[in-house]
Amino acid sequence: MSAIFDFQSLLTVVLLLICTCAYLRGLFPSIMDRNKVGIMGTFWKCARIGERKSPWVGACCVLMAFSILFL
Repeated sequence: MSAIFDFQSLLTVVLLLICTCAYLRGLFPSIMDRNKVGIMGTFWKCARIGERKSPWVGACCVLMAFSILFL
């Protein structure tokens, strides 16, 4: 089933996107900072969410991992 139709899979994909963008911005900040519009702007926004809300994003990742593994 596609991640679009399954809510748990959609949340997993969004969390992975946020975490990946925040990690890549840490490695290559100049690439992420100069592209703030278009599709790269979406990645920049995900990176900002990952940086500013990192305790919440981390807690959501732990909860999602628990639900995937044990429920």
